[in-house]
Amino acid sequence: MTQHVTPETPLSTNTGTEAGTRPAPATQIVTRWRVSCDGDDGAGLGHPRVWLAISPDLGFVDCGYCDKRFVIDRDHAHDDH
Repeated sequence: MTQHVTPETPLSTNTGTEAGTRPAPATQIVTRWRVSCDGDDGAGLGHPRVWLAISPDLGFVDCGYCDKRFVIDRDHAHDDH
């Protein structure tokens, strides 16, 4: 069964007791199935750069460091996965 979600869907791909109920602190709509995140908010702070693959079934992935959610824009997505 394919589950399509919206950025407001309170689910997480991270683990932990509260991961399934907490909303993401930040959400970014993307057109690539593979994205990078370094947590930089413009202040020069952040975390090591990680590459994340968006699951076609879920339609989003959460960064394991900063919990930022990347949501695929299926209508404009590039087939790069």
